[in-house]
Amino acid sequence: MNENNEERYKITKKVGIYGIIGNVFLLIIKTIVGFTSKSQAMIADSINSAGDIFASLMAFIGNKIASAPKDEDHNFGHGKAEYLFSLFIAISMILVSIKTIIDAITSLVNGSELKFSWWLIIVCIVTIIVKLSLYTYTKIAYKKCKNILLEANMEDHRNDCIITTFTLISALLSVKGIHWFDGVVGIGISIWICKTGIEIFMESYNILMDISIDEETKDIILDVIHAYKDVKAINNISSTPVGNKYIIFLVIAVDGNMTTFESHKLADELENTIAELDNVYKAIVHVEPFLDENEDKDI
Repeated sequence: MNENNEERYKITKKVGIYGIIGNVFLLIIKTIVGFTSKSQAMIADSINSAGDIFASLMAFIGNKIASAPKDEDHNFGHGKAEYLFSLFIAISMILVSIKTIIDAITSLVNGSELKFSWWLIIVCIVTIIVKLSLYTYTKIAYKKCKNILLEANMEDHRNDCIITTFTLISALLSVKGIHWFDGVVGIGISIWICKTGIEIFMESYNILMDISIDEETKDIILDVIHAYKDVKAINNISSTPVGNKYIIFLVIAVDGNMTTFESHKLADELENTIAELDNVYKAIVHVEPFLDENEDKDI
């Protein structure tokens, strides 16, 4: 494991541990207060915290697997484990949201009344403080290592701050006898969880299905290649994701009279230059002799 990957692993591991500790604490207090006050919003929030524990656990395990160095069976490392485990997180979020939507609708139909409690207010305030702290810490960590597992956790912490704010509002409205808002908030929380889950699912799915590198990075790579005058044409450029980075495959055309040594030297220079880009894991350049029909292939 190189120095950057080791630091990335340590940072993500810390975030996962802190997330588990924080969410276990919140799950306990939310569950107790939610069921004693019969608050559908708080019950939905407590189930969300259970999902958060699972998400933090998946981040911890996924990060451990993804940080393993390449071996004979996995020549490009285990980076895709990040996206596989973030897929698990997304699916759990979607399933949780479906359950809480059903419960909240049932509460609205049956006319279940929220029992106001100052403990409900205190738990909401404590949750917002804890989640805001976890969000800030995770955001700083995500900026350092751009790990999708951290991104999923970061967005989840942010969403929880907003969600619990609405839970707090519904608890305060219950004092005035407005109980229906609690059920509506429960539904809103569930839809928010579902939306976030779908977004994370799609991002992970695209990587696992080998989505191509973004157009901005592709243009940067093309600019790098065009800076070399000996490159007469670019016959093909393709890519495949490996963890949070990409392997770039290039086929370039050069003067047919160029020596093998010179063409390989050019390919090596291109590979090293492109590999220096932030989201490029490795560049592989194949050289072909330039033909007139290559002009039409130039990208």
